[in-house]
Amino acid sequence: MDVSIVILFILIIFIILLIISRIRIVPQANVYVVERLGSFYQAWDTGLHFLVPFIDRVAKRVSIKEQVVDFKPQAVITKDNVTMQIDTVVFFQITNSVQYTYGVEHPIAAIENLTATTLRNIIGELELDATLTSRDLINSRITETLDKATDRWGIKVIRVELKNILPPTEIRDAMEKQMKAEREKREKILRAQGEKEYQTTIAQGEKDAKVLRAEADKQAAILKAEADKQAVILRGEAIKEQKQQIAQGEAEAIEVVQAALAESLKKLNMANPNEAVLQLKALEAFEKAADGKATKIIIPSEIQGLAGLASGIKESIVTNDVDSTETTTAKSAE
Repeated sequence: MDVSIVILFILIIFIILLIISRIRIVPQANVYVVERLGSFYQAWDTGLHFLVPFIDRVAKRVSIKEQVVDFKPQAVITKDNVTMQIDTVVFFQITNSVQYTYGVEHPIAAIENLTATTLRNIIGELELDATLTSRDLINSRITETLDKATDRWGIKVIRVELKNILPPTEIRDAMEKQMKAEREKREKILRAQGEKEYQTTIAQGEKDAKVLRAEADKQAAILKAEADKQAVILRGEAIKEQKQQIAQGEAEAIEVVQAALAESLKKLNMANPNEAVLQLKALEAFEKAADGKATKIIIPSEIQGLAGLASGIKESIVTNDVDSTETTTAKSAE
């Protein structure tokens, strides 16, 4: 084989490999900072790109995803001269890959040192108790300070969290004793409040029971009085109805007597009685009038004469009866 052909073949393969090696595929959420002849050329986003051989190079591969950095504990001193260890966590995102590449030499170390100095400044203004109870305030102040400082580096500080706050051992022991005493105090207070509420509930229950009993007695008295009233009314109605029935019976009896009397007078009138019969009826009427409780009776002159007539009639009737008896006896003897 000719040497020139071999060299040409090798040259072609070299060129192909060189072209392939200069092809760059930028992944999602990444930015490639490209330099040409040692100076910034372009910032490549996601996609297929080609580097000019021997001229272009990728200076930095930058991830634009949100990142989390956990810094080691920092020694800080509070306003009341208590030394403690605070562990911080920083959430940040690169918003400008060019500034991030050329703005600072070691951005993560810069953020760590800036976080430590800012934390010391903030904690130095607070006492121990305020430090332990002001996490949100410290987080917001550190976040605001770091965001302003890292803006020129193309970094956006999203959030800073105090992961751990570690006071000295003697302080922790004192705090534990204090917390224990506080818990015992709260326990006693709660127990006293519970006893108070218990006694109050019992007293309120007894009060309500007495009120209910009094109300029940009142209702019972009212119902009894109402029942007695109804009984009296019903008794009066019964007596009234009884008297009305008696009066009605007497009235009906009088009407019957009067009707009978009128009927007898009517029949008597139809019979056309003589003077003797009328006088006899008058005598009977006088007999009924004299049957009362009156101590004095005035007898009319007509009735006196009629009395003699009645006596004569009576004697004649008796005589006739005797004669009839004798006649009947004689017939029996025969």
